[in-house]
Amino acid sequence: MTGADQQGPAATLAALHAALDRVLHDAPRPPTHVVVRSGGESIELTWSAAVAPPPVPEAAPPAPVEAERQPAASDGHLVRAPLVGTFYAAPEPGAPPFVAVGDLVEAGQQVAIIEAMKLMNPIEADRAGRVTAVLIKNGEGVGYDEPLFELDCDGQG
Repeated sequence: MTGADQQGPAATLAALHAALDRVLHDAPRPPTHVVVRSGGESIELTWSAAVAPPPVPEAAPPAPVEAERQPAASDGHLVRAPLVGTFYAAPEPGAPPFVAVGDLVEAGQQVAIIEAMKLMNPIEADRAGRVTAVLIKNGEGVGYDEPLFELDCDGQG
């Protein structure tokens, strides 16, 4: 920068400024400390130790595709889940289930509970009949309209 020295302090400062612009433009990140001197020409830049970027979370592997729970083809009536939640076959842990295979149920009789958002929702049979299958295990999640029970309604519904 000896040519800048011959033109005076303003030219030296302009040359330092131009050099600083080039360095900062090409830098991967801003410096943590900058010193610019005009008399005696100087540029001093300091960068902190490279900080590794935060790790990018990997996408969770896709859940294994389960065959959708469906009852065997039959002529029975299906009692379906009216909401999404957790299926409970009994009123409380350790208690006998509301209904079991072989039990007769009446329309409107409670047959299970589905917990959704900490609310216990009673599930009632919509027809009278004999329970021929319980299609969900206690404590399993259920989806909307998923079959819960199969009823044989021969002349009872």
